[in-house]
Amino acid sequence: MVYKDFILGLLKKSSLIAKEKFGHVSSTIKQGDNNQVLTEADLEIGRVLVEQIKKDYPDHNIIDEESGVIDNGSEFTWVIDPVDGTSNFAAGIHMYGVIIGLLKDDLPIAGGVALPAFDEIYFAEKGYGAYRNETKISVNKGVDLIKMLVAYGIDSHLEDTKITEKELRIIGQLVNKIQNLRCTNSVYDAMMVAEGKFGAYLNRSMRIWDIVGPQVIIEEAGGVVTDFTGNKIDYTDAILKWKEHFTFISSAPNVFKEIVKITS
Repeated sequence: MVYKDFILGLLKKSSLIAKEKFGHVSSTIKQGDNNQVLTEADLEIGRVLVEQIKKDYPDHNIIDEESGVIDNGSEFTWVIDPVDGTSNFAAGIHMYGVIIGLLKDDLPIAGGVALPAFDEIYFAEKGYGAYRNETKISVNKGVDLIKMLVAYGIDSHLEDTKITEKELRIIGQLVNKIQNLRCTNSVYDAMMVAEGKFGAYLNRSMRIWDIVGPQVIIEEAGGVVTDFTGNKIDYTDAILKWKEHFTFISSAPNVFKEIVKITS
C-alpha cells in the first residue's frame, strides 16, 4: 500500500493535538452558516496536515476545509477535514474525527479517519480492504433493514426551512423501516457503517472533505456509497467543487436499494 504509512502518521499526529485541546478550546460560528463551527484545533491540525502534504507530495493539489484550495494542476488531490464534528468537539462531546482522503482524478483511492477519543484509526486503499487499528473490517452482511441501526445527520436550513421539512419526512419514512435511528452528525457514524455496527449513514448536507476519505473505507469494507438518488458521487473537477454540498448515502449492500427508495 503506497499511502498507508503517510496517512497513518498524519492521523496519529493529529489525534495527539485533538486530545490535547479537547475540552480546552473556544469556538466561533463561521460567517454565513450557523451550522459551521471553528476552533483553534481545526486550524492547528489543518496546518500540520497541509504542511506535511506539501513537504512529501509538493506537486499534489490540496483541499482543506479551513484554508481552502492549493491547485497545482495535479491528477492527485488530497481532501482533508482537520476536525469533523467540530460542534461536538467544541461542546466537549467525543464523537468527532480527523479525515484524510486522496483522489486520483475523480476516483477516491485512499482514505483515513481518526477517532481520537476512542484511540481508533481507520484506513483503506483502493483494492486492499479496510482496517481499524490494523484489524480488517467489513460492513453489515444482514438482509433485514428492520434489524439495523441507521444514522442520519441533519443540519438546520435557516435559508430555506422547507428543506428541513422535506428531510423530516424522509426521516419519518426511514424510522418505520429500521430498528432505531442514531445521529452524531460526524464521521463517527460513517465508521460505524464501515465496521458493520450501523446498517447505513445518510446526510443531505456534506462537503467534499466529509466524504472522500470515508468513501474509500466504506467501499473497501464492502459497502455502497452514492448520492441520495443512488448515483455515483461526482468528483469531476474536484478543485472547483470545494464549496458545493453533496448528498451522501453509505450503506450495507443488502439494504441499499430499500434505502434509496426512500431518499430518491
